[in-house]
Amino acid sequence: MDFSEKGVYCLLFENRDCVIEVGKKGSFSFSEGFHIYVGSALGSGGMKRVKRHIDFSLRKDRNPRWHVDYLHLDPSFRLSLAVCASTSDRLECEIAHRLGGDSAPGFGCTDCSCTSHLFYRKKDPILEVTGVFGSLGLLPVIFEC
Repeated sequence: MDFSEKGVYCLLFENRDCVIEVGKKGSFSFSEGFHIYVGSALGSGGMKRVKRHIDFSLRKDRNPRWHVDYLHLDPSFRLSLAVCASTSDRLECEIAHRLGGDSAPGFGCTDCSCTSHLFYRKKDPILEVTGVFGSLGLLPVIFEC
């Protein structure tokens, strides 16, 4: 995948039970399992945003910029996969809607009317995520982190 392309992505985290302070959003309680963060990379940098997330998760000495950065910084969370697809369509909210279910209210969705862009699953959600991408006609590319 060319990281300069525009697109949409999901970050899949595996985590232990924890409580994390997320900037001005306050405290969030997370159950052990998996969390899916839905994001878009439609800006000028394109999918370089995904590379930034992967790098951010490896370097803990950075200041958080987005809600999801607080997950990267917490030792209870581990980024395991990034699922990406090239598109110039604004599909981030549609993916969030199709995933639905248990979520962290208000997380990662300050610029839209979604209830959340962070979803919880007890079991590994990779097949569900790639299935949602496929249902939208997207070809998912998976990066192990």
